[in-house]
Amino acid sequence: MPASYFDIDGTLVSTNLVPPTMYYLLNQPTPVHAARKLGRALLKSPIMLWAELNDRRMFNEVLFSVFEGMSEDRLIVLADDVFDRVMKPALYAGARDLIQTSLDKGHDVILVSGALEQVVHHAAAYLGATGYIANRLEIKDRFCTGKLQRPVVAGPNKSLLVRDHARAHGHDLDQCFA
Repeated sequence: MPASYFDIDGTLVSTNLVPPTMYYLLNQPTPVHAARKLGRALLKSPIMLWAELNDRRMFNEVLFSVFEGMSEDRLIVLADDVFDRVMKPALYAGARDLIQTSLDKGHDVILVSGALEQVVHHAAAYLGATGYIANRLEIKDRFCTGKLQRPVVAGPNKSLLVRDHARAHGHDLDQCFA
């Protein structure tokens, strides 16, 4: 069976990873928690800027490090809001039709994103995708460590992850679309 792989970031939506992250940071249990998270992110912004220009994987790792200490339940609870308020309004007009066309042709539809799996899960459900490849935060004792689990979904590694996913699910890349 053929598959269609769609990169969400900048292809299906007009945003990148920063607006969803900002939503998480600004919606903490108290204003003090939110200010701390935002302040920590601002202190890391020079490193993020350098990483954005030089190493996309490193950018993702630095960006998501600001999630350190956030509870797993907060991550999950806010994911629905992040999708509804940040990602969904940023969907390009033809995104759903494009995915539906692939589904109508009998393709598996796989979303690929550097965003967190908790948010991409909602995008996949909304768009009717059959699967997704997304970043996963390490969780210990119900709290985020601020570290991304391997493999990191970023930069050139995205194409390797698509290839590995296709192979693992019996998709011939010559018959797939991206």
